[in-house]
Amino acid sequence: MKPKYSITFLLAVLLSACGTVNDIKVVNSGTDTRPQQTGAVQPARGTDAYSNYINKYSDVAREEMKTYGIPASITLAQGLLESDAGRSSLASKCNNHFGIKCHSDWKGGRTYKDDDQRNECFRCYKTAQESFRDHSLFLRNGKRYAFLFDMEADDYKGWAKGLKSAGYATSPTYANKLVELIERYDLSRYDKVVTDAGARTMNVPESAVYTINGCMCVRIAGDMTLKDISRQFKVSVHRLRRINDMTRGMTVREGTPIFVESKKQRAERKCGTHTVAPGESLWYISQNYGVRLESLVRRNGFEDGRQLAVGQTLRLR
Repeated sequence: MKPKYSITFLLAVLLSACGTVNDIKVVNSGTDTRPQQTGAVQPARGTDAYSNYINKYSDVAREEMKTYGIPASITLAQGLLESDAGRSSLASKCNNHFGIKCHSDWKGGRTYKDDDQRNECFRCYKTAQESFRDHSLFLRNGKRYAFLFDMEADDYKGWAKGLKSAGYATSPTYANKLVELIERYDLSRYDKVVTDAGARTMNVPESAVYTINGCMCVRIAGDMTLKDISRQFKVSVHRLRRINDMTRGMTVREGTPIFVESKKQRAERKCGTHTVAPGESLWYISQNYGVRLESLVRRNGFEDGRQLAVGQTLRLR
């Protein structure tokens, strides 16, 4: 199968996301490229390879969930299924846990093996964590997977069915295989996130309201939630998410600007470029300059889901 990366769903890409529909948790500061999944991978008898894999990568999956909004249970289940719990040749030799193939502009390591066609190119990563990140970007950037991010982050059954219906794999039982793995190993426990479920209402202080690129925004602090901003500025939570390129229940850094009116297509004239610093995502950059995420994606040619690199220069206008 062959994912097509698109602009539409870098719409919160490279976010810092995960949680519930109405609140945000504040923390301090074309062509599918993976191989066809043809059969269920069962745990090897007499071993606990699957449990070891889960123990090893559960924290990585949870971090990806916080950043991109993909249920950790889904990431782990797909990793187990696609890599045979890390024992496949792609995983063991190339740290490729999700079978992602090369693109024409792929500059990293590579290996070749027969798949849909003979001698196909597959990406090699320096670490397994890089493979997990590429998988997150793969789903984030794929237009066909856009609807998945409207689901609750802990709806693993919905995600499993959605991945199958979107064509992630050709096996008619792919969704069932994922759900079976998730329930057999209780992977949904990794989807649990701490959210602000209280009924309290917080007034947004006047000092937290300012403008970036001529657009009004609120600097997130303390226990502030989207509900608080929604009530005070008479903007629905749904619209706030759309304005800010956010998925449900995002986790964002304290001090992050949340816009109450639409961001612009380009940055101010004085802000022509930005040099990527360690820990920055395209989403945070779009927030800090008040530029729509899809505009940054298009302007910098990220349709292929390429990751940001520290020191990389981005065009802002």
